[in-house]
Amino acid sequence: MSSIKKVITSAMIGNGLEWYDYALYGHFAALISKNFFPAGDAKIALIATFGIFAAGFLMRPLGGIFFGYIGDKYGRKSALSLSILLMAIPTACIGLLPTYETIGILAPVFLTIIRLIQGVAIGGEFGGSIIYLVEHAEKNQKNLIGSTTIISMLIGVLFGSGISTFLSEIMSPENFENYGWRIPFILGLFIGLVGLYIRTHLGESPAFLDAQETGHISDKPVKETFMENSKELIIAIGAYFAVTIPFYIQVVFMNSFMVKFLDYKLNEALLVNTVSLLVMMLVTPISAYLCDRFNREKIMKYVLIAYFIFAVPFVFLLGSGHFAFALISQIIFAAIIGAYIAPIPALLVDIFPTRTCYTGMSISCNVAAAIFGGTAPALITWAIGVTENYYIISAYIIFAAIISYISIGKIQKNSQMKKSINFE
Repeated sequence: MSSIKKVITSAMIGNGLEWYDYALYGHFAALISKNFFPAGDAKIALIATFGIFAAGFLMRPLGGIFFGYIGDKYGRKSALSLSILLMAIPTACIGLLPTYETIGILAPVFLTIIRLIQGVAIGGEFGGSIIYLVEHAEKNQKNLIGSTTIISMLIGVLFGSGISTFLSEIMSPENFENYGWRIPFILGLFIGLVGLYIRTHLGESPAFLDAQETGHISDKPVKETFMENSKELIIAIGAYFAVTIPFYIQVVFMNSFMVKFLDYKLNEALLVNTVSLLVMMLVTPISAYLCDRFNREKIMKYVLIAYFIFAVPFVFLLGSGHFAFALISQIIFAAIIGAYIAPIPALLVDIFPTRTCYTGMSISCNVAAAIFGGTAPALITWAIGVTENYYIISAYIIFAAIISYISIGKIQKNSQMKKSINFE
C-alpha cells in the first residue's frame, strides 16, 4: 500500500507540474495577443493567439508517436522523465520572450516554435502518466487510481490559474500587463526541474516489467498499433471527444470569452475559472469511485446526456451579464466535465494491450486533442465573429457528446462480447 501511495504521489506531482506549464498559455491568451501581435483588431489578435495554441496541439500526435515508441520499447519511466524536461525549458522561454514592439514579426514566430516544442512534450506526458498509474492499480481501483492523473492535471491547471489570479490582484493592472504575467512562466523552469528529479526516482511499471521478462515487448510499437489496433484507436479517439472539446472550452477559451465578448473583468474571469477547476477536481474522484463500484460505461452515457441537456443553458447563463449566473453556469459545466473525464484513463488503458498501450493511448488522446480540442478556442472565436451567435459553443459541445456516446456504446458492446466469450 505504501508503494502505490508513493507511485501516485510522485506521478501526480510530476504530471501536475507539467500541466501547470502548459496551461499558463491559455490563462494569459488575452495578454499574449496584446504583447506578441501588432496593435489593431483585438479579436483578430486573439484568434491568432489561439491559432498558435492550436499549432502546439498539431504536434501532440507526433509527440505521442515519439514518446509512445520510447515508452513501449524502453519503459514508461524514461519517456516520462524526458517529457517534463522538454516542457519546462520552453515554458520559461515564453516568460523571457521579447514583445512584438521590440523584435517585430520574430515575436510570434518564436512563440510558435516554443508552442510546437511544448506540443511534442505534452503529447507523451498525459497518456504516459495515465498508463503508469493504471498499470500499478488493483483491478477494483483502476478508475479511482487512474483518475488521480486527471486530478493532478487539474491541480496543475488550478495552480496556474491561482497564481495568475493572485498576481492580478496584488499588482497594478499596468505592471501586471507589462511584466507580471511573465513570472509564472519563468517559475515553470524551476518547477520543472523539481518534477524531473521526482520522475528519475520512480520505479518502472509492473506491467511493463512483466512484459519485458516474458519477451512481450514490441520492437515496432507504432506500426503494430496502426496495423493491429486500428479499431481501438478510432473508438478511443471518439470517446475522448467529450473530454478534449469541453475541457478546452472551459479551461482555455472561457477566460478570453468572458473578457473579450461578454465584458467581464479579467480578475472576475480568472476567479470563475479557478472555482470551476476546484469543482471539477472534487467531482472527479467521486465519479471514478462510482465507476469502480457500478457499470462504468452506463454512468458515462448518463453524463453524456447531461452534456447534451445543459449545452444551451450553459451559454444562456453566461450571456446574461450577471456574474452570479456566469459562476453557476461554469460550476455545473465543470461538474459534468469532471464526471465524464474521471473514468477515461482506465477506460482507454483497458482498450489497448500492454505491448502497444503507451503508443495507442498517446496517439488516440492527442489526435482527438489536436484536431478538435486544441482548435476549439480558435474555431469558436472565429465562428462567433462571423455569426455573432454565442450558441456555436453549445453546438460544439453537443457534437462532442454525440460522438462520444456512440464510442462508449461500442466499448460497452465489445466488453460484453469479451465477457461472454470468457464465460463460455
